[in-house]
Amino acid sequence: MSSVQDRLNALGITLPPVAVPAAAYVPFVQSGNQVFLSGHIAKKDGKPWVGQLGADMSTEEGVAAARAVAIDLMGTLQAAVGDLSRVKRIVKLMSLINSTPSFTEQHLVTNGCSDLLGEIFGPEVGAHARSSFGVAQLPLGACVEIDLIAEVQ
Repeated sequence: MSSVQDRLNALGITLPPVAVPAAAYVPFVQSGNQVFLSGHIAKKDGKPWVGQLGADMSTEEGVAAARAVAIDLMGTLQAAVGDLSRVKRIVKLMSLINSTPSFTEQHLVTNGCSDLLGEIFGPEVGAHARSSFGVAQLPLGACVEIDLIAEVQ
């Protein structure tokens, strides 16, 4: 079985450093054996990925944005735990999708993050509970925001 780092390398993913919080919060908190990551907004070319699903963004673009969030989340998780091989389980995601009232594919957008976590950690560790919500707006006009809870060894 390959390591998490081997899988990241095979996928051509380099994890980013932890982003500086944009408001009064910290990027992560560890409590016991759980690590809670603050919400991460989608970024494209280093800037907020702005858009609204169902208006000016397609589901496919939303999936790509959620995948980008997953990469940022992994960078923060690595900073929190030192080594991603310490992750025992991805426990829960909460996904917020900036979407029109008629857009109903939030769950498909969130798959961009969920699927990548499965590829990185494998089905035993990467499978997780989750919620996907459509919201009227997100900070800085971002299209997707996702937070994560992980259990570590």
